[in-house]
Amino acid sequence: MQLMLNGEIKNISATTLDDLVIELKLEQRTIAIELNNAVVPRSEYHSTNLQKNDKLEIVHMIGGG
Repeated sequence: MQLMLNGEIKNISATTLDDLVIELKLEQRTIAIELNNAVVPRSEYHSTNLQKNDKLEIVHMIGGG
């Protein structure tokens, strides 16, 4: 399926946000995902289905001190 991911068109096989996190090998607790201009709570990743042409923005949190 084709999605817009952080401004780039990507072909992915994931069907949910949980699957996408696994496919992209991301650390779930250090990211935030926006799907079609709405931030999705981590607790909803498993039940949030992806559709062709969805627009996703994934942001990595970076700690510092």
